[in-house]
Amino acid sequence: MGKVIQIEVPEEIILGMKIPEKDLERVIKTELAITLYQKGYLSLGQARKIAGLSKTEFIDELAKRKIHRHYYEEDLKDDIEFSRE
Repeated sequence: MGKVIQIEVPEEIILGMKIPEKDLERVIKTELAITLYQKGYLSLGQARKIAGLSKTEFIDELAKRKIHRHYYEEDLKDDIEFSRE
């Protein structure tokens, strides 16, 4: 297993967020994944894994936000693997 990174967010910031506590982890992971994908730091496959979303769910989320999809070699591998399943 790879390196795990934990990010500490001060409690006062968490309390100030307008995100229900039950949704907090999901929202933060999704926002992080989308931002890193949009900036080109992650492939679609990597980003969707961080977000905990299926490929379709992640692509739908990108479309909702009008974020253009990048297509990397890793994405092609994911598509080929998916088509074999």
